Amino acid sequence: MVASTMNPDRVACEIVDDPQRLIPFDAVHNFRDLGGYATDDGRTIGWGRLFRADGLYRLTDADLDVIDALGIRTVVDLRSAREFDDHGRFPLERYPVAFHHLPILDATWQRDEIPAVEDTEDGAVEFLTWAYGDMLAQGADRFANAFQVLAVPGAAPAVFHCAAGKDRTGVLAALILGALGVDHEAIVADYALTEAAMVRMRTWVLANHPEMADRMGETPAFMLSSKPQAMRNILDTMTRDHGSVRGYLSTIGVGPAVIAEMADAVTV
Repeated sequence: MVASTMNPDRVACEIVDDPQRLIPFDAVHNFRDLGGYATDDGRTIGWGRLFRADGLYRLTDADLDVIDALGIRTVVDLRSAREFDDHGRFPLERYPVAFHHLPILDATWQRDEIPAVEDTEDGAVEFLTWAYGDMLAQGADRFANAFQVLAVPGAAPAVFHCAAGKDRTGVLAALILGALGVDHEAIVADYALTEAAMVRMRTWVLANHPEMADRMGETPAFMLSSKPQAMRNILDTMTRDHGSVRGYLSTIGVGPAVIAEMADAVTV
């Protein structure tokens, strides 16, 4: 038998950058398929089973045609109650799905509530590491609820989202991929894809929503970034403190049975 010369890191990179991962929409900019990632039991997350996204309240009629083509059955909205009330929700009246509003945070962070960091690369990593740790502490039961919903037989194809598809969505995606035994470097690389999505969002906002563009312009760059090292820090902390992502999940009520149901629902 001839030994393979394929570089595993290169294969992982190719999977992360697979062109079918990003689903193009008119008014949604970070809708991505979590398919293609290998799990530690020899299976693979199936394409078209589980998606992560940004604000689905912006969906246009053309975008709903894409949702229909994907066959979405379940939508999990991770935004706060205020965001939900201010901006609306997934258009259930035009496309009925099993809809679940599961706010990860009661309110998004305000400037006076966050650590003082410099608006630099290191400052962004410091802020995001703090923010994701705070989110895991505040929203533990909410993340557990999201697992319960997404693991229900028949829930897939499913999508979970927040406002930008970056922080709350990014942490839930990392927990799901980690629970399924996806390699941490692949989880970090998948998270990092949001950086390009934020550029797409800014371009769209500048052209279509001047008021939102003004708000984004007033927000420090470190709060809008998605630095891979921050996600790596969070995964390393879970591994150090709990042995693995699964170990952390067991402390918030997501045990092997729920993870097995999730695997059965989304892997092939």
